[in-house]
Amino acid sequence: MKHFLDEMKKFIESTADRLLDMADSEVHKKRDDSYWSTAEILGHLIDSACNNHRRFVLAQFKSDLVFDGYDQDKWTAVQNYIGEDWQTLVLLWKNYNFHIIHLCGQIPENLLEKKRLSHNLNQIAWKKIDKSSSVTLEYFIKDYFGHLKHHIEQLFSISS
Repeated sequence: MKHFLDEMKKFIESTADRLLDMADSEVHKKRDDSYWSTAEILGHLIDSACNNHRRFVLAQFKSDLVFDGYDQDKWTAVQNYIGEDWQTLVLLWKNYNFHIIHLCGQIPENLLEKKRLSHNLNQIAWKKIDKSSSVTLEYFIKDYFGHLKHHIEQLFSISS
């Protein structure tokens, strides 16, 4: 897991540098063919960080991986990411994920690898797991970062 987290930290750092190079006027503009603007996609990733940070903490105190979901569209809408300063968003995203990486690096291996039979990753994970399959917190953490990378690729594709 340490190697994975080190790679994620490098990815976050290099991505933040690329994001900061984007023109403020471009990131706040909605494209005709995109659901969210670049700023809204990054805002969604901040919301995902917020929700998953909480889940990764709570997972250490319970025997299951059952967590509330959240309405990503409503979260994005009420926070008006289009109206927020781009540099502020990028730095928040970067630093929140650095903290999540730190947190995940503190989780004991036995908790990361513990198989959980009770979960709702069939509903809340990016790459859903069948309800009847056991799952680990390590899987859930890696799924979070997979989701993050997916949206970063999407963000750069609509901004080019």
